[in-house]
Amino acid sequence: MSVRLKLTEIFYSLQGEADSVGIPTVFVRLTGCPLRCRYCDTAYAFDGGQWWELAAILERVREFGAGFVCVTGGEPLAQKQCLALLDALADEGYRVSLETSGAWPIEAVDARVIRVVDVKTPGSGEEHRNRYQQLALLRSEEQVKFVLCDRADYDWSRAKLESLQLARRCQVLFSPSHEQLPARQLADWILEDRLPVRFQIQLHKYLWGNEPGR
Repeated sequence: MSVRLKLTEIFYSLQGEADSVGIPTVFVRLTGCPLRCRYCDTAYAFDGGQWWELAAILERVREFGAGFVCVTGGEPLAQKQCLALLDALADEGYRVSLETSGAWPIEAVDARVIRVVDVKTPGSGEEHRNRYQQLALLRSEEQVKFVLCDRADYDWSRAKLESLQLARRCQVLFSPSHEQLPARQLADWILEDRLPVRFQIQLHKYLWGNEPGR
């Protein structure tokens, strides 16, 4: 039986966030997401898309000639065959990362894949989706990301950072919601509190705005 996935797009760009920011990367964006974060910038991936055979996805990825591949969404793990896609990309020798909301189980993800888990803050409207127990599965090279909308989100995230001891197990990223929290404000808060986190902005937003496929 063939493996098929519903894709919104496959494109080549610079990685805009996480620990490989700035590196040319192929993005495989799967269609569909059960979450509705208030700051979502990829609502166009909620539905639509086209069905692709796994072999066709791998062929298209090869055409770009990149060493990095990021599987994203939507929520990629909402499609069961995402795991097979991750396995196949790792088998091809790519450095593979997975961007997931953390609302889906992550333990079955291939150990060769870097998991980037987005912990949902109160400002997202989806805080209740968080599976905090899964964060204990993350390795030192993997990442937890907090997208912050305001000072209340910052204080909440700082408390989670401490109570869950996240900085001891993996990389922690604090990112301002692009249209809600000034990047400099977040940077100042992090420095004032001497937090053991990595500040990041979405590089692609500063280069291309909200243009799809960039």
